[in-house]
Amino acid sequence: MPRVVDEVVTSTVKPRAAAAVSRSLPFAIYIAFLAASPTLGPLLGDPRWLYAIQIGSVLGLLCFFARDYVELKCISSIRPADWARSLTIGILVFVAWIHLDHPALSVGNAGGFNPTLASGGVSPALALIRLCGAAIVVPVMEELFWRSFIMRWIDRTNFLQLSPASISIKALVVSTLLFGVEHHLWAAGIVAGLAYGWLYMRAGNLWVPITAHAVTNLLLGVWVLWTGRWEFW
Repeated sequence: MPRVVDEVVTSTVKPRAAAAVSRSLPFAIYIAFLAASPTLGPLLGDPRWLYAIQIGSVLGLLCFFARDYVELKCISSIRPADWARSLTIGILVFVAWIHLDHPALSVGNAGGFNPTLASGGVSPALALIRLCGAAIVVPVMEELFWRSFIMRWIDRTNFLQLSPASISIKALVVSTLLFGVEHHLWAAGIVAGLAYGWLYMRAGNLWVPITAHAVTNLLLGVWVLWTGRWEFW
């Protein structure tokens, strides 16, 4: 049974519109950069450096809105079992992700992020920026948007007053399908969305799915650098 939510839910939260903006704007900016990359990338000479601007912009917004993220203020109450579960799920999602790359389970063509130089070696700066962005910034951004905001908003527009333990199966399924569509490997995205959503509902704390998401992305990044499978980036 899901345990009682740890997050502070009060009647004195900020207006729902402001709460929604602070959780959706970083994600919207991230997606906007992806859409504009064919135009903006060439302006930098090396379009790969656009990722640094993209992730820097998202990080800046997360820092700007940091005080609004009440769901990130109760990390000390997470039980050891939840941390262990988070790490385990993060590893399992990584394993599933690299095996769900069949053409029928993907949409579009993913060129990926290739940090190699003309000389054939990997650029340490490009690789580090990509790895840190994927393993640190993206998990916080996406979990705030998909799990804390969207998954609860589906059930209640005043989403901050809904505990994770009270989220419906409908909200879990709908948000998971949308999360899957966001990714080139949609089937892998669905698996990840279900896993992270379940963790959030069970633990009642957003840091648990954030950690699992970070573990998945960190392992994926290390694996990509090791194997040169840039299409996964």
